[in-house]
Amino acid sequence: MQITKTVWFTQGQTNPKPDVDDPEEPEEVTEAVCLESELQDGQMMEVEVGHHNVLLARCDGAYHAVGNQCTHYGAALSKGVLIGHRVRCPWHGSCFDLQTGDVEEFPAMDCLPKHKVKVENSKVYVSINKKFLKQNKRLKEMSGRVHGTFHTIMLLGGGSASLVCAETLRQENYGGRIIMVTRDDLLPYDKTRLSKVMNVESDSILLRRMEFFHQYDIEVWLRKEALSVNTDKKTVTFNDGITQCYDQLLIATGCRAKGLDCPGSDLENILMLETPEDARRIHYSCINNRIVVVGTSFVGMEVASYMTEKALSITVIGSSEMPYQRTFGSEIGKITMMILEEKGVTFYMNDNVTEIRGENKKVKEIVLKSGTVIPADVLIVGIGVTPNSECLQGSNITMDGKNFVLVDKYMRTNIMDVFCAGDLTTFPLKMAKDQRVNIGHWQLAQAHGRVAALNMLHKEVELNSVPFYWTVLLGMTIRYTGFGEGYTDLVVKGKVEDMKFLALYIKEDRVVAAAGLNFDPAVSVVAERLAIDNFISKAEAESDDLTWLNLPDLNLS
Repeated sequence: MQITKTVWFTQGQTNPKPDVDDPEEPEEVTEAVCLESELQDGQMMEVEVGHHNVLLARCDGAYHAVGNQCTHYGAALSKGVLIGHRVRCPWHGSCFDLQTGDVEEFPAMDCLPKHKVKVENSKVYVSINKKFLKQNKRLKEMSGRVHGTFHTIMLLGGGSASLVCAETLRQENYGGRIIMVTRDDLLPYDKTRLSKVMNVESDSILLRRMEFFHQYDIEVWLRKEALSVNTDKKTVTFNDGITQCYDQLLIATGCRAKGLDCPGSDLENILMLETPEDARRIHYSCINNRIVVVGTSFVGMEVASYMTEKALSITVIGSSEMPYQRTFGSEIGKITMMILEEKGVTFYMNDNVTEIRGENKKVKEIVLKSGTVIPADVLIVGIGVTPNSECLQGSNITMDGKNFVLVDKYMRTNIMDVFCAGDLTTFPLKMAKDQRVNIGHWQLAQAHGRVAALNMLHKEVELNSVPFYWTVLLGMTIRYTGFGEGYTDLVVKGKVEDMKFLALYIKEDRVVAAAGLNFDPAVSVVAERLAIDNFISKAEAESDDLTWLNLPDLNLS
């Protein structure tokens, strides 16, 4: 049923009389957006107020209104998943509390604007402060440094884990000194963009600008690398000779790309993707040239996808049977390979590089274990990572056999007041029955940073995030959630060959992971079920009845 919208204006508009009793009352626009009967408990809908899209939801009899655009990449939250008082984005899994608009799960960094709701005469009215009519995101209230407080928290690393840790500390009113140290020459930036938009300008992907760090008293030391950590003296020594004391320490130095170990690996035009500068160099080096990509996981496949119709030829070399085999499995891996083959990409799978031949110190040919010789002008290597943990050698901090740092569910190392977060960690994953894992993905690094910050402040908060990541091939996004390592069964809804599917990975008679393409928000539904420990049984996954996905527009034909 449609209703006539009623629009109220407060102070500052031409027609209504100004409120002389309270001249500083914020300006608002109020509209009747629906009838009370149009929204049932557990439902949400997109409404419009002042030409501004708003998410209206009804939870436990109460109405809540927040901004409808996810603050990460702008997805419509009304097309996401609502469970309890929480809405999960359909694209990348960010979660928001509808009661406050605050971020509850990453990769979103900013909160949603929260709007007033009231019910009168069976109609639901939403009021928006006019300052939010042009703003789709809100920064959570933060403190600064308190004069006379000498407690110091040092964050080693300038990635998302350190940034979220610093922000969380200030959101929790930590008044001490915060020092973020990075060997990069850039402030924290969105690294997920590098393999998707490779000619990106560095300034366009900064997560926060310098003014932000100044405003909230977060010191950033650029182009400075930690050489050693002394946990007895609580000091860090840097490559410029400076030694800095700390009271609490976060190690979030991440990992670096692993190079090839074969003859010719020191030739020019062998590139790896780590920074925006690397991305731009790859972009411009590959145009109208013959390129070879080694590695068929996220970086390698996305670079190959990006370079289609730019490079003269593209050859991809993988050591497994299919691309993405460890993550997605053979069936989906095969389709991703076919997608790129249709664009002229050549694959050599179950093979390895044994020699790189050059001419005038530049790459000329790639020799494979199979004996195949591939002409090449540029070689791009994406075969894995090496942990940046050299500064911890000789310290008392416990690492595993691969030099990743062991932490508990609070992101604590074995040393009091020393925490670790991000790609460098091996941590217990709650949804996998606390199995120790190393998962180098963006959203988890952010979650690590938040949990570390809260436990630095003695909040005793456990890590309880469900992995959620995505890859983009030729404009199509495959989303993945959970931890499917060791899965025994695979159930596919839809058809992989039709580029519309939901794959459910099963272990011990329950769904442990899901991957989807053009099936939104199904992967977010699975993520939320995993997050609240509402497991999906094998029987439920195999059933033709998909009402549990709560997808109103589901059409598999």
